[in-house]
Amino acid sequence: MASSALPASVPPVSRARQIFGGSAGNLVEWYDWYAYSAFALYFGPSFFPKGDALAQALNTAAVFAVGFLMRPIGGWILGVYADSKGRKAALTLSVAMMCAGSLLIAVSPTYDQVGLFAPLLLLFARLVQGLSVGGEYGTSATFMAEVADERRRGFLASFQYVTLIGGQLLALALLVALQATLSEADLVAWGWRIPFVVGAACAVLVFFLRRGLVETDAFNTVDTDVTQSRVRQLLAHPGALATVLALTAGGSLAFYTFTTYMQKYLVLSAGWSKPQATSVSALALVGYMLLQPVFGALSDRIGRRPLLIAFGALGTLLTIPAMTAIGRVSDPLAGFILIMAALTVLSCYTAISGVVKAEMFPASIRALGVGLPYGIGVAVFGGSAEYVALAFKSAGLEAGFFWYVAGMCGIALVAAIRLPDTKANSRIETR
Repeated sequence: MASSALPASVPPVSRARQIFGGSAGNLVEWYDWYAYSAFALYFGPSFFPKGDALAQALNTAAVFAVGFLMRPIGGWILGVYADSKGRKAALTLSVAMMCAGSLLIAVSPTYDQVGLFAPLLLLFARLVQGLSVGGEYGTSATFMAEVADERRRGFLASFQYVTLIGGQLLALALLVALQATLSEADLVAWGWRIPFVVGAACAVLVFFLRRGLVETDAFNTVDTDVTQSRVRQLLAHPGALATVLALTAGGSLAFYTFTTYMQKYLVLSAGWSKPQATSVSALALVGYMLLQPVFGALSDRIGRRPLLIAFGALGTLLTIPAMTAIGRVSDPLAGFILIMAALTVLSCYTAISGVVKAEMFPASIRALGVGLPYGIGVAVFGGSAEYVALAFKSAGLEAGFFWYVAGMCGIALVAAIRLPDTKANSRIETR
């Protein structure tokens, strides 16, 4: 049995410190992950042979997608580690791996210097980061849900996505700052390295911050000496596994479509300038980030299931008209309103994504139960979003991607309808 480190009744100040510690680490992890996408348009020429802009975008998007293949492995390895050694230990390890991946990208040579070895180094760094983020999601979702008190669990756990979006926002904010201070030639030549240096340095600070976290009370009730493998225990919950996978497939595809891919979509399809697309995307992310606690708190009042159903239904019905309208808009204000409308619908899923999944599993397999099926879903659907979208575009069938996203939201809707409300049936109190 794991030794007790945190009493069952956690003082509010202590709980706030725990939430802050988990959130700050999550923010830096996701900043490092999103810095790749935010600066891809600038560093693509450094790692791949010279060609047209669409070809380089496809190459960088392919590496972005391949990095997601490590997410299920990260969810599996770090999930087992978190369920056997503790949430704190897994969170500390994940941020150390993210630091290593960012630092490697920052110092990597270019294609002109070392040829094919350059994209191979980039690929390896993204695989390390994918392993890190794959373990981060399940462990941080578990940590945040277990630390939060039952009455405000949706609200407090929503800060996982506040910091996840905040990481993406920080990457975009740095891009805006560098676009304002450096020429495009300087950004392409060397400026793109700056965000990866910043990310590696911040990860070092967070590493020491996370070492000061206290283990959750829920983990302290787990018998860590069990002989049955964690994966075998997890397979005894096929319904929960299928639900997490279905929700993640639709939710992560929509998330990466309206956040990560949106900047490139505005440039390549709507014809916006890079700085204009970056600025509007950043403003939309600010609004999106602020919506997360609102929807998290709403789930504490009305339950998780109604919000998930709203996401699935509205995502299925509105994705095609929303993407079509955004691709034709030229006015920045109109574009911002359209993107915010889509992100508001998406908030019904993202604000409670982590807590819903954590509430489905017992403590002994909670981090693994959240992280592994999430990693599979996001690797197959979320991580490939940019590449699939660009492939549809290059084939002259861009609207086909919109139908694909809408269809996956429909699958998430079916899963949400079949899911008993996890707020009323949470397994966190029952361990």
